[in-house]
Amino acid sequence: MIVSETADKIKRMEIRGAGRIARAAAEALRDNALSSRAATTESFRMEMTQAADTLLATRPTAVSLPNAVHMVMAGIKKAFTVEEAKAGIVTRADEFVTSSQHAVERIAAFGSRHIRDGDTIMTHCNSEVALACIIAAHREGKEIEVFATEVRPRNQGLITIKTLNDAGIKTNFIVDSAVRSFISDIDLVVVGADAVTVNGAVVNKIGTSQVAHAAVEARVNVMVAAETYKFAPRTILGELIKIEERAGSEVLPDEIAKTLPNVTVRNPAFDVTPAEYVDLIVTEKGAIPPQMAYVIIRDYLGWEIGEFGDPLSGTGGLNGS
Repeated sequence: MIVSETADKIKRMEIRGAGRIARAAAEALRDNALSSRAATTESFRMEMTQAADTLLATRPTAVSLPNAVHMVMAGIKKAFTVEEAKAGIVTRADEFVTSSQHAVERIAAFGSRHIRDGDTIMTHCNSEVALACIIAAHREGKEIEVFATEVRPRNQGLITIKTLNDAGIKTNFIVDSAVRSFISDIDLVVVGADAVTVNGAVVNKIGTSQVAHAAVEARVNVMVAAETYKFAPRTILGELIKIEERAGSEVLPDEIAKTLPNVTVRNPAFDVTPAEYVDLIVTEKGAIPPQMAYVIIRDYLGWEIGEFGDPLSGTGGLNGS
């Protein structure tokens, strides 16, 4: 029940944002383990694997989710008793939640260093870590101004402008299609990421690639803020991250769509920004060029080729299937 409720909230976007989704998944696995009545280690493994698969199926593009599940499920591997397995899950889940929360603080500290006094910044979607960088710069006394997009069709930009407003930051709210009109007034683009591939390409909310393309054309630097658990290990094998496509009713109400039988509403939730459009990726381990994404996957996420496809490693949905 704990896992299914969390999964449902993630699907309905009551829980949104890659970091928040990952932490919610880790907490759900922890709570599921604590409430389990499994009598044997094998039955506990099966129960936890089913719980992991339920969570993995919710948002195919958010790589933070399978990485969180992988890290938590690793607590089962060396367990010989149910008690050891439960303790392993609980310990890993608590460690992940704590490290994730600290990661935002560290990224904010690193990212703010790349924001100059007097900068005008553009941001797209509602990224916890991207906003943390901007707010940290403001708290350091830097005079900054922000242009925030509305982020159709779910309007996450409304959450962004409230956060910036509450922080006392001068903010301009613009429609997504106005990005090109204002990009020449911008000094730095700061966005988050739902996934980073091995070659440094960034998967983020739909419209990010257009913002980055406009920035490159205008010679404006693009900084991506992303925790290390948003890097996508299976892209080492050449697998592509599946781009989630959500219901057309988010864009066009069903009652109107029914009157247009020749119209199909397409509603991809994410797009891919090429690595060459990105100047810097700021992680809790420091700032790196996108070409160094492989180092993060190898040295900090701890994935090994032999683990891909191992159900106990929590990789079942990593390719988005």
